[in-house]
Amino acid sequence: MSVLVVGLSHKSAPVPTLERAAVSGDALGKLLHDVAHLPDIAETFVISTCNRVEVYAEVGRFHSGVAGVCELLSRHSGIPAAELTSSLYVHYEDRAVQHLLAVSSGLESIVVGEDQILGQVRTALKVAAEHGTLGRALRDLGRLALRTGKRARSETGIDRLGLSLVSVGTDLALTQLSLTALEGQSVLVVGAGAMSGLATATSARAGARVTIANRTRARAERLAAGVGGTVADFAALPAAIAAADLVISCTGASGLVITPSLVREALALRHAGARSAPPGGNGGAGSSPIRGGRPPGGNIVFLDLAMPRDVDPAVADLPGVGVIGMDTLRGVGGGAVGADEVAAVRAIVEEEFELYGSAVRAARVTPTVVALRAKAATVVDAELARLAGRLSEEGVSGHALEEIGQTVRRVVDKLLHAPTVRVKELAASPDGEDYAAALRVLFDLDPRTVDAVTHAEVEPPTTISPEGNQ
Repeated sequence: MSVLVVGLSHKSAPVPTLERAAVSGDALGKLLHDVAHLPDIAETFVISTCNRVEVYAEVGRFHSGVAGVCELLSRHSGIPAAELTSSLYVHYEDRAVQHLLAVSSGLESIVVGEDQILGQVRTALKVAAEHGTLGRALRDLGRLALRTGKRARSETGIDRLGLSLVSVGTDLALTQLSLTALEGQSVLVVGAGAMSGLATATSARAGARVTIANRTRARAERLAAGVGGTVADFAALPAAIAAADLVISCTGASGLVITPSLVREALALRHAGARSAPPGGNGGAGSSPIRGGRPPGGNIVFLDLAMPRDVDPAVADLPGVGVIGMDTLRGVGGGAVGADEVAAVRAIVEEEFELYGSAVRAARVTPTVVALRAKAATVVDAELARLAGRLSEEGVSGHALEEIGQTVRRVVDKLLHAPTVRVKELAASPDGEDYAAALRVLFDLDPRTVDAVTHAEVEPPTTISPEGNQ
């Protein structure tokens, strides 16, 4: 079995294609189960974020595995295969492992070095475990990816700037608003998920007045309470938008949330001089106005971090309105991290990959070693049984037979010790499998015995904890 990844990302696909391919919730669970039931796939997990959708699988055959995953991605996204293929990339075996390590280290993100991807990889593994599609091989690979990502952030300066999609997008928004900082400005966050939490925390740290609007009000209240913010009724979204300088939208909706007609209503309220908080109160988070200090009709910027997008691109055609989406962020997110930091992370990725390769090669020889020792034990037991029958006729005592048996077993163990230890050491080299093959030939090992050991589950499966305690 070998590792395969089939996916698309901000580097290979236009935003509209990424939007259609994104999966979450029940759709993600269905994709996992469909992939896991393909004939040549043993296990799988899927990373689906705002800038990538990647299917990782342990496959028996490359071509059928690729064809099956591509067909399912096309079916689940509704994108014709001919159209989707141009945006897909495929990595196999070593290259697939290296790619996952680079992804978890932040090297493949829109914002190089951002640490959200670690949580997203951990979540992908956890969801796959919950759906029963994660096995030993990919579970171990996931642990390696998480460890590599943590090392990249603790041993290098790749994330010292604290960059994220939110921070990069906010900087672009400030430029459009002709501002130098968010301090004192009004920020409306639409949504209450993980990205919304980051947007809320980032805005609050910058000194902005933060308001949360979410379909489930209780979640908005919890998020707002953490930063001393306010809550707006989702039904009164136009009024909340009218009172904001920056709107950061990152819901998990499957369709558009902010449309031109909704923004026109907000602009009408804005020009009418709306100053107070929108209807619905603040859910106990305070009752101060959410806007002040800027004239009615001033510019407003929408930062759309959702996938699929929340904000209709046509909103940007309205006067005094700017829209920053993923297509804008993908062009500016990678320039802040220095070449030295990137090189240091790549060195960690390479080191972890080499350790992984050595461990995998060593593991491949283990079934041969186990089969050799099993055959030796069988031969010893058979010969001792034959000897015991002959010696008992000559009056040799049971204690003497036990001593003879222990001596024979010790001799065999000592004879096998050096070759088995040496073959495990040599197995870590690129040609390690050749040494295992030599053992199988020299000792005439039954391939069925070796294969039975190879497919045996030697440890019970475990799950990936949400806290990442691997």
